[in-house]
Amino acid sequence: MRIDILTLFPAMFLAPFQESILKRALLRGLLDVAVHQIRDYAHDRHQLTDDAPYGGGVGMVMKPEPLFAAVETILGEERAPVILLTPQGRRLEQALVMELATQSRLVLLCGHYEGVDERVREHLVTAEISIGDYVLTGGELAAMVLVDAVARFVPGVLGADEGARQDSYATGLLEGPQYTRPPLFREWAVPEVLRSGNHAAIARWQREQALLRTCVRRPELLQGAMLSSADRDFLVQFEQALCEPDDDSASI
Repeated sequence: MRIDILTLFPAMFLAPFQESILKRALLRGLLDVAVHQIRDYAHDRHQLTDDAPYGGGVGMVMKPEPLFAAVETILGEERAPVILLTPQGRRLEQALVMELATQSRLVLLCGHYEGVDERVREHLVTAEISIGDYVLTGGELAAMVLVDAVARFVPGVLGADEGARQDSYATGLLEGPQYTRPPLFREWAVPEVLRSGNHAAIARWQREQALLRTCVRRPELLQGAMLSSADRDFLVQFEQALCEPDDDSASI
């Protein structure tokens, strides 16, 4: 997968792409990331990329000419999704990440200041994406998050490709608890079922723990999750148990 990032601050991307899984993916050629300085595509003497907004108001607006020139030069005749990172965009969720991961190339525009000229939204970008309902100083951090999330679905990037499809949200549920050695730490033991060697029992326990964690922390996710009749029966029993008063409360 090839990802082109257009930014006013290329140095921000140096450290994230030189560490850990992303670094290995780049070195192995599984991922190709190119960071472009938007000012290089501003053809006036001062390489201006922003100007005051028409109609007045605080802040500056990113000019359309450098952004159009950058995208058109980088892509040439090739077609690829051109994504503007903006708090007004579609929220980045796992389904969207998996959708983006099917593309062979992406172009990411990092917004700044008060945003971009509306003609960029209308005639250049093909999608607008937000990583949450808050405002950052620029789109660079959001672009890093998007690249990291998408890269995990590129074949070979993770040690086990199936791992990305078993994480939280990938199945519609939050992932349940995980344990490793030692089997007993202080007075806290790893659940016996995980050490039993009974794979069917382990699989069911993991599924039930995922259901419990989702029900408690993000119950709205259950509405869109694919649940079996056994899953639904388990949740009904769990909810009934929550509603039953204990002995102390019953005596008050």
